[in-house]
Amino acid sequence: MSTYDFHTIEGKWQNRWDDQNLYATAESERPKYYALEMFPYPSGKIHMGHVRNYSIGDVVARYKSMKGYDVLHPMGWDAFGLPAENAAIQNKIHPNPWTDKNIEEMKNQLSQLGLSYDWDREVSTCAPDYYRWTQWIFLQFYHHGLAYKKESRVNWCPSCETVLANEQVVSGQCERCDSHVSKELLNQWYFKITDYAEKLLKDLDLLQGWPEKVKTMQENWIGKSTGAEIEFPVENTDLRLNVFTTRPDTVFGATCMVMAPEHPYVSQMIKNTEYEKPVKEFVHKLQHMSDIERTSTDTEKVGMFIGSYCINPFNDERIPIYIANYVLADYGSGAIMVVPAHDQRDLDFVNKYSVKVVPVIKPADAEDPYVIETEAFDGKGIMINSGKYNGMDNEKAFEAICDDMESEGIGRRTVSYRLRDWLLSRQRYWGAPIPIVYCDDCGIVPIKEDALPVELPLDIEFSGKGKSPLTTSPTFLYTECPECGGKATRETDTMDTFVDSSWYFLRYTDPHNDQLPFDREKVSEWMPVNQYIGGVEHAILHLLYSRFFVKVLKDLKLLDFDEPFLNLLTQGMVLKDGAKMSKSKGNVVSPEEIIQQYGADTARLFVLFAAPPERDLEWSDQGVEGCFRFLNRVWRLVQEVIQEKHADLNKETQDEHDKTINHKIHSTINKVTNDLDTRFNFNTAISAVMELVNELYKYKALEKTKINGKLLQEGIETVLLLMAPFAPHMTEELWSQMGHQESIHRKSWPVADPKALVVEEVEIVIQINGKVKEKMLIPTGLSKDETQDKAMDNAKVKESLEGKEVKKIIVVPGKLVNIVAK
Repeated sequence: MSTYDFHTIEGKWQNRWDDQNLYATAESERPKYYALEMFPYPSGKIHMGHVRNYSIGDVVARYKSMKGYDVLHPMGWDAFGLPAENAAIQNKIHPNPWTDKNIEEMKNQLSQLGLSYDWDREVSTCAPDYYRWTQWIFLQFYHHGLAYKKESRVNWCPSCETVLANEQVVSGQCERCDSHVSKELLNQWYFKITDYAEKLLKDLDLLQGWPEKVKTMQENWIGKSTGAEIEFPVENTDLRLNVFTTRPDTVFGATCMVMAPEHPYVSQMIKNTEYEKPVKEFVHKLQHMSDIERTSTDTEKVGMFIGSYCINPFNDERIPIYIANYVLADYGSGAIMVVPAHDQRDLDFVNKYSVKVVPVIKPADAEDPYVIETEAFDGKGIMINSGKYNGMDNEKAFEAICDDMESEGIGRRTVSYRLRDWLLSRQRYWGAPIPIVYCDDCGIVPIKEDALPVELPLDIEFSGKGKSPLTTSPTFLYTECPECGGKATRETDTMDTFVDSSWYFLRYTDPHNDQLPFDREKVSEWMPVNQYIGGVEHAILHLLYSRFFVKVLKDLKLLDFDEPFLNLLTQGMVLKDGAKMSKSKGNVVSPEEIIQQYGADTARLFVLFAAPPERDLEWSDQGVEGCFRFLNRVWRLVQEVIQEKHADLNKETQDEHDKTINHKIHSTINKVTNDLDTRFNFNTAISAVMELVNELYKYKALEKTKINGKLLQEGIETVLLLMAPFAPHMTEELWSQMGHQESIHRKSWPVADPKALVVEEVEIVIQINGKVKEKMLIPTGLSKDETQDKAMDNAKVKESLEGKEVKKIIVVPGKLVNIVAK
């Protein structure tokens, strides 16, 4: 009997699948299914999170193929980004060979897992034939007013003399040199995603196959608020502060205004006053805090009065103006109306600075005088201290105040969104160049489409200091204006890598098109993606940006669908000792070591069996060994059946053993199919196959005269077919050894026989006074009376009831008969 030599088997079949081009995307009349896992950044090493993510996707793709679909299952590389540029600076090498080497290594590692990718559709975002179309899409956005440039605050490292992305700022310091990071104004490119805020929010209702938590995260990120924008004139100036509030009914309770320290009005208000110096010092201190830190609930809210007042247009009261760390210039109007009586954060803030608190809404049962001390009231109630609105229900006052505000021209009803426009400029080299030039005569000029791609130059310097490395390349920087032919300079910012990943799933449908990013008919044939799989850490930005891109491209008549991903599965993390695997914690398990020791099929089986896919998975060496033992059991079972020629054993009639194993075979098919079809319960599906293997071992151990060889063969083949998506190498080898010429992965998924699912007999328990006295088989479907008669006619029950009077009989059909007797 041969042993389970997984090294030989896995290498053999991976080579054969490649030679046969087994996983090339079929395009026939069969229904289409697009299975996609989020593509990786080519770091050079896969980790167990990759193994889990891609194993999940591979099971889905293989299962759907066996179910009769043409399956698109591609893979590529999110290859631009900061790590490659940092490596170039540290190691004095160009990002391109560093990235290519990592791609080659990771592709080899993924191939060891036996994943069913169509590598002919492979894309790499750093390849000119890909980013050419990223630039083309940028131009479509630009021509339709959705790409624009404006001045904004950026993270600036004074030591590196460069702009840093948010992820490069750790605790207010540069991750490269630990210098304190400040905020500087810089002209930046943006995508106008706010134009699509309402549609992005509304269409979440279309995403029935998405986890509710992900939709909630996107809803909160978009952050729709309905309220009013009110104009507050600044005393002794022509300035007006436009303030958005969701509670215009509390406007009479506004006792101060708080502005972002960076608000452009602040410098005008403090100029040549006693407040100018302390305000500038306050602003300087905030430059070392990130926006996240400033707005965190854990950060102390601090501010200062700047010597100016604005006028409440509803009661003409003077309202002192403060600046504070928790208000940001980039959010809303950069100023908020502070109503301490009805907002706890406002109350905590003003109590530090002795600002008065004026309640304007009181509970219906509150006594007079109504006073707010340490706890703000944010509920419904009756208006007080609000002029002509006193005594009104506050919800009615909300509408009345808005009506009066609009009629008097001091404000308007409006909707506000937390969502900001997408800042896509990056002062880096390793990204898609923005296809724009600057001409002294023509201004901002887009590159002509037939001149794409604007390729990254090779004659650059990586110092880690100063502006983008693209500014060091004369061959790139200086060019001709596409409009007038005069001297011009290129844009030296590159695009955020989220731009690359916001449309890659479209390119997979038509990866070799050199006329367009994709053909509309081809993309419509496959899209939307039927099943998208990836980490929940991408629940907001990547998924939101991808949805935005699809909506814009549909409006540009390039697509005919509204959403990119019909169904979304966000798999949990792989943990060890209760913590996420990381080098710093010393708890990393190498996929290559596991594959070397146990084989790829064991690695795949474990990450799919150990936990449901949406939950975190705790690594277990014992669990891996258990999966390896199970695969060896399957191997031995098949070897024994082949060697002992059980398939030659035949019987004309079925006995109880045959009926039992036949029911188990088809109930397992039914169970695994349901688990994979609707819930992706891989762990329970695998468990069901394990139970079937146990029953087949028992059946095979019967006397040979009691074994139906064809039935045993059917059971073995069923195990292999059901396990094929999970353990593709071993099942392929055993399928071949059983004499089949065609690949198991080309076979149809088994279908349960409805007749075999019907159980002819069921075992019931018979209790007397709550104690089990007997178990017996009865025909299924008996009524309560018939079940009772069968139980009372049982010899052992009759013996136990001799000399006793039956007081009561409780029958649970198909399960239990409980006899109460004295």
